[in-house]
Amino acid sequence: MKIVITLGGRRLGATLDDSAAARDLLAQLPFTIDMVDHGGVEKTGPLPSPLSLDGQPEGADPDVGDVGYYAPGNDLVLYYGDQSYFPGIVVLGRLDEGAAAQVADLRGPVTVTVEAG
Repeated sequence: MKIVITLGGRRLGATLDDSAAARDLLAQLPFTIDMVDHGGVEKTGPLPSPLSLDGQPEGADPDVGDVGYYAPGNDLVLYYGDQSYFPGIVVLGRLDEGAAAQVADLRGPVTVTVEAG
């Protein structure tokens, strides 16, 4: 399942896993959210609606380039740095090659549009 994430004038591709959470994200497309840097490793922003946690572990250790969901805050997360295991993280999929570096280059708040790819 491909999506396109537009931020700071850049169009980045990503591929979502086949999970209940990813299907819920797809059902909300297209949407526009405001994202901020968090911890120097990720951009986060609130989704329109919560995603299903069916079949998901209690937490995850996302890799650089992962697209995630932080359930306690109902946030979409784009990982551009190394985040260790944390409860409530759900990995939804992966940014295309090189996209994490482009996300890292955009410091500060940014408006993000997510749509079907």
